[in-house]
Amino acid sequence: MAIERAAKAAPDGYTLVMASNAIVINPSLYEKLPYEMSELAPISLAVSMPCILVVNNNVPARSVQELVTLARSQPGKLTYGHAGVGTPAHLAGELFKMKASLDIQQVPYRGMPLAVPDLLAGHISMIFPNISVVLPLAREGTVRALAVTSLKRFGLLPDLPTMHESGFPGFEATAWFGLMVPAGTPPAIIDRLHREAARVLALGDVRAHLGELGMDVVANTPAEFAGVIRTETEQWANLIKDAGIKPAD
Repeated sequence: MAIERAAKAAPDGYTLVMASNAIVINPSLYEKLPYEMSELAPISLAVSMPCILVVNNNVPARSVQELVTLARSQPGKLTYGHAGVGTPAHLAGELFKMKASLDIQQVPYRGMPLAVPDLLAGHISMIFPNISVVLPLAREGTVRALAVTSLKRFGLLPDLPTMHESGFPGFEATAWFGLMVPAGTPPAIIDRLHREAARVLALGDVRAHLGELGMDVVANTPAEFAGVIRTETEQWANLIKDAGIKPAD
């Protein structure tokens, strides 16, 4: 696995890895990993992508609060699809269930592209995919978008509220990617890599292209990225424990 190879590589600045937020989820999901987080050093959280709560158009809810009311009136009847245990789409669904005290059944798929057709056909009620997966469908009204899971609204859907605005303060469940290097990489090299990454991510055409893909440029500092890692490691550890989430067989 790429993370393991990067963690074990020489700390000379020539080995970098673009890590996903699986690095803050997997330590609480699996008893043993082939690497330790202490073997990696952060450079910059490059981009983040909100998940988006979308429902089948036949679901009679036009807001998150209407969906909550509907789910509470029909315990165990509504379903949400996700792309596998521990994915952002799964954890967003479990966070929603926990914060709203809902009985909604999960339906795991081998990837979100397999869940979308079932949502369109009405076989499942809702999904929380990365926004890029259903952005065209949401714009066309083929599915009904209710909210995004970032703390701020998404630029390409500015009228769509956040879960935070929809009655769940602090609700955040995003996917992200960040640059990391082997621990022990000299600070001067880390600083240079951060400056170069931030420079590239600030280019207008880069930001525009990433935005079209549903990504928000972050480009934060190594210290800020380290803070995100600490905060989200604790956040997801608590949810995984409280929800009793176990790895898939």
